[in-house]
Amino acid sequence: GNSRQTLILQFEMKRILGVGKKPAPAPSLADTCEVLEKRGDHLDAKIQKLDKELLGYKEQMAKLRPGPAQNRIKQKAMQTLKQKKMYEQQREVLSNQQWNMDQLQFTTETTKATIEQVNVMKESAKVLKKEMKKMDISSIEDLQDELADLYEDSNEIQEIMGRAYGVPEDIDEDDLEAELAALGDEMADTDGSYLDEALSTPARPQGEDPKPEEETDPDRLEQQLGL
Repeated sequence: GNSRQTLILQFEMKRILGVGKKPAPAPSLADTCEVLEKRGDHLDAKIQKLDKELLGYKEQMAKLRPGPAQNRIKQKAMQTLKQKKMYEQQREVLSNQQWNMDQLQFTTETTKATIEQVNVMKESAKVLKKEMKKMDISSIEDLQDELADLYEDSNEIQEIMGRAYGVPEDIDEDDLEAELAALGDEMADTDGSYLDEALSTPARPQGEDPKPEEETDPDRLEQQLGL
């Protein structure tokens, strides 16, 4: 009997307290930022509504003369202004909370991105180290030396192929320079007057007689025309 009552009591306690249920997941930073943003929008809407009411009270007070009616409107305006100040204070506090959460979210995302970058760098370093083991530095140096020898041999071959044959080897360089200088003096002393004559006399085809000069005297032209 007692054990049965104990089981029933435990069952009722679990049912009432909700023992055994899975706990709800903790809200994320993004969820918290979204909630704060919605609360901020709600407070902004209330402040805007109170601003419109205050403007209406001000217009009513301007139309009324000083007296009980104006005082009643003034009291309503004062109460509305107090509410507005209260909402503005709440909005300022909420803005600070939202700013802190935004900064925390940004820092968290930056940290996650940094961790991912470090992991990628580690994996890349492993791959690079593995690939570097496939290369032998000494063999690369030997290859470079071999290429240098090949380039040198190629230059020697090009030099040999460019040699001139049949040119006397006993020609004195000083004699060649003296002959070149004398040739320059001969070209400078050459009479160029024939060029002036050729340019001043127009060329005439062979076999043609020179044409008579055209008559330009007006009197003789009239006599020829019978005028």
